Amino acid sequence: MAGPTAMVTVAEARERARRRVDQEQREWAASGGGAAVLEVVLRPPTERAVLTDQAAAIAWVRDWRGVADAAPAGVEVQWGVRQWPSVGSQDVPERCVIGGADAIAAFAGTVARREWCTLRDRAERLRAEFGERSEPDGLASAIRAQWRTLQRLTVADFETLIQVVAWLAEHPASGWRIRQLPIRGIDTKWLERHRPVVEALHSATAGRESLGLRGAPNLVRVRFLDPVMRPGGLCDVTVPVDELAALEIEPSVVFVFENLETVLAMPYMSGAVVVHGSGYAVPRLRVIPWIRGGRIVYWGDLDSDGFAILHALRSHCADVTSVLMDEETLLAYRDLWVPEPKAAMGTYLTLTEREQRALERVRSEGNVRLEQERIPWEVAVAALTVASAPHTLVDVSGQGLQLGSLRDKISVAEDAFDWPNAEIDAMFYGDGPSERT
Repeated sequence: MAGPTAMVTVAEARERARRRVDQEQREWAASGGGAAVLEVVLRPPTERAVLTDQAAAIAWVRDWRGVADAAPAGVEVQWGVRQWPSVGSQDVPERCVIGGADAIAAFAGTVARREWCTLRDRAERLRAEFGERSEPDGLASAIRAQWRTLQRLTVADFETLIQVVAWLAEHPASGWRIRQLPIRGIDTKWLERHRPVVEALHSATAGRESLGLRGAPNLVRVRFLDPVMRPGGLCDVTVPVDELAALEIEPSVVFVFENLETVLAMPYMSGAVVVHGSGYAVPRLRVIPWIRGGRIVYWGDLDSDGFAILHALRSHCADVTSVLMDEETLLAYRDLWVPEPKAAMGTYLTLTEREQRALERVRSEGNVRLEQERIPWEVAVAALTVASAPHTLVDVSGQGLQLGSLRDKISVAEDAFDWPNAEIDAMFYGDGPSERT
């Protein structure tokens, strides 16, 4: 009996109900769900279909009769009479009409009913607890946005959520740390996992986006490459951004690297500081005056993310020069490329023409990545030394050697690190003497 007039079986009707629950339960939870209606046209068989397979038609009517006889509240099977010359007058089911979210979910099956009832009960609890504190539309919007989280929370986590939202509503600007909240079961990890639903409900109940809590300090890893500049004699520190901003120093160059090993490996250098950029967190450096207003040398991975991070840094800091982020470097180490797991697809207007060419090559080669750790260290330090001109490479005792011309810088780099002159010349001067500075 296949085709457009095929009878709708009980199983097919239940599947439609299940899909309706999946599609609309978020809205039902937000509004209550009492007005929901599902009407399924059952498409009774024709006389010809009955004569073709009378047993199937009888079984189909019997199945729907069973639904009608055991129908819970809200489920109605509507019947009609067919006058067929061959088989006489027959009562057949024509429609199944289900009214209310509870009845639709129950008809859909045990799993759908259980999930809907959990969501329904929790939405009703939220309205009972916080309805008087919030605008109805605000609480409904929060439930609508966070319905899946509300449905899947454990019983213990949902009870903790109620307590957290209630406490925050009473103390909207406490300034406390999470550890201080007088709520059983609350800790930093719990709030990290459930922050979106807490923020949504807090906004609905207290009318505030901020939870009013004091967060963990925004920490930055910094190494002071010049011994003269070290605060309290400290070389390698991880400190809050606001404390770094309060330092009264004027470095002649600030290196910003994404790779922590590169940060730790940098040699002593007069007037220089190196900062771990931490990827897309680099915009936080704009609040540090001596970084924002200073000369920055940035080096990241040669991939689309590296250029996106460079753009983010340059959007907030005026003087940013990139190092080893060009097409020549990319092609020189083709054998060390790896695929980017997920490429950044943006347009970055702050990139220089040379950087833009490198980004286009990264993308045209299939979104490849040259990780900065794969570039030989002696090549990297030489390039960073040149990029920091006219600054000073100093020995470990802190006694600096002033570098003047580019040739002087390369000579000191060669002497300090025992690099082959030919390799350094090839890197910086190219093949002919006309390119020398």
